[in-house]
Amino acid sequence: MENYNQTSTDFILLGLFPPSRTGLFLFSLIVLIFLMALFGNLSTILLIFLDTHLHTPMYFLLSQLSLMDLNYISTVVPKMASDFLFGNKSISFIGCGVQSFLFLTLAIAECFLLAAMSYDRYVAVCHPLRYPVLMGWQLCLRMTLGSWFLGAADGLMQAAATLSFPFCSTHEIDHFFCEAPMLVRLACADTSVFENIMYICCVLMLLVPFSLILTSYSFILSAVLQMRSREARQKAFATCSSHLAVVGLFYGAAIFIYMRPKSYRSANHDKVVSAFYTIFTPLLNPLIYSLRNSEVKGALKRWWGKCANLKCQQT
Repeated sequence: MENYNQTSTDFILLGLFPPSRTGLFLFSLIVLIFLMALFGNLSTILLIFLDTHLHTPMYFLLSQLSLMDLNYISTVVPKMASDFLFGNKSISFIGCGVQSFLFLTLAIAECFLLAAMSYDRYVAVCHPLRYPVLMGWQLCLRMTLGSWFLGAADGLMQAAATLSFPFCSTHEIDHFFCEAPMLVRLACADTSVFENIMYICCVLMLLVPFSLILTSYSFILSAVLQMRSREARQKAFATCSSHLAVVGLFYGAAIFIYMRPKSYRSANHDKVVSAFYTIFTPLLNPLIYSLRNSEVKGALKRWWGKCANLKCQQT
């Protein structure tokens, strides 16, 4: 057994790709995606905040999703970019704990928020006349705060438990950020009990909201099939399929990472799959949930027109 480290010892993040021409190309691509995700999510938040037509529970939940994605991708990519550019791949014990906590908090919070958004769409499609009663502002705020609280509670427990283990002298994390399953592999202690508890938590935190989402969309699709207008059916199918595609990508990758047996895990596979739901999903969410929405596009056109008129007056 190798010697244990002190809690002040830094960890080493090996990164997502090697320093080569191919690595430089992939790094440039990820930075571009990062900037596009920042712009898309920040624009969505500002547009919903400024346009009074979008001050409804549906768009409030959408603004919270964009806020989560904005923080989600910012927790991972800037550190990864700094490591690649400057070659300083170390991260302190505290920094690793903070990154792990923030990542888990935002990931779990987004799981429950997506479930809340699916319920909102279920009420809007299946019970449109009762929408103000079934989806009022009080319930909307409760679901939002509940999502943040459950995410923070799970993130704090998992991050604190993971970093409470003694770690061996090998501090290299074969990943591009501090993720709990990768940290557990470095522990010089029996982690079987913790891994079983973490597995149960992941089942509850992932499968419960995922089941609620599937249930909501099954009712939505049933209602859509009963619509007489072919155009309305096609529009609803397109929207539902887009939403389910993003949900499937996010949940599928998370389930692949956190719910596989330990014997089937591979560091390279984990890194690639983690890149999908930490980097690509925050880019896809504003594109699918916002730009494909007619009311959001209408609000964008109104503000674009106001900006154009303001420029004309100034000239």
